Amino acid sequence: MATVLDIRGLTKTYASGLTALKPVTLAIEEGEIFALLGPNGAGKTTLISIVCGIVTPSAGSVTVGGFDVSRDYRAARALIGLVPQELATDSYETVWATTTHSRGLFGRPPDRAYVERTLRSLSLWDKRDARIRTLSGGMKRRVMIAKALVHEPRVLFLDEPTAGVDVELRRDMWALVRELREDGVTIILTTHYIEEAEEMADRVGVISRGELILVEEKHTLMRKLGQKHLVLHLHAPLTELPAALSRWDLALDADGQLLEYRFDTRAEHNDIAALLRGLDELGITYADLHTEQSSLEDIFVDLVASREAHA
Repeated sequence: MATVLDIRGLTKTYASGLTALKPVTLAIEEGEIFALLGPNGAGKTTLISIVCGIVTPSAGSVTVGGFDVSRDYRAARALIGLVPQELATDSYETVWATTTHSRGLFGRPPDRAYVERTLRSLSLWDKRDARIRTLSGGMKRRVMIAKALVHEPRVLFLDEPTAGVDVELRRDMWALVRELREDGVTIILTTHYIEEAEEMADRVGVISRGELILVEEKHTLMRKLGQKHLVLHLHAPLTELPAALSRWDLALDADGQLLEYRFDTRAEHNDIAALLRGLDELGITYADLHTEQSSLEDIFVDLVASREAHA
């Protein structure tokens, strides 16, 4: 796959002295879905704003499709679609007028069929003659997405696209993202909904305090950093953990009915068999047992917490 977005040594320090972005280097390939995760204030929006030419970097370079966003701004920006967090549309325009106008802004010739197809894909066709101010918040969000797509970008930024929207729109968004990827569009997604990244992303980047602390394929990340939990439902509750079981990383729930063993999936030996023998020797029996894999959210929280603890 060819690299469509190439970020090298990108930084941003404001006049106040605040460093919003430490040197970031990142290459994103054509047709990739890349999820950028991070807490509020981590630098996600700053990074996107620089790539889209909204904010000027302090240092570094960005190319989109081979065009430098500083030297070849118009050519680079024409390849980018952006759905920002904030709803920013002309409320007195109709849905049709604002989307066709957006297409023209990027130098695309009129194409009624393409605009119609875009509106239909977002369930907006029936609202094409409605003024934006009459639409619900979810419909306004769909209009923002249509405006970002109507000039046929190669790279689409979705900055918290489903924050505050209903489940139906979120589901529609997921389906649309998959369709766009099939058409070769590269998607960079920032989100607080970790399940979105877990559901859709090919790779995940984690940003904290302006620093890109990890970039990894999603499945590799979960395999490398994920933990498993063995949960045993005990026949009889325990008031405390026996000292003989102290060699294992065990936790007992408040009712003393569930015993949890957390182990590293990377470990060659996880001692489950020894633990079960130890329980048997102590006369502790269980009615059921099952294992659970750490979610991407668990991994994300642990990564950020560990980074901030050492900051």
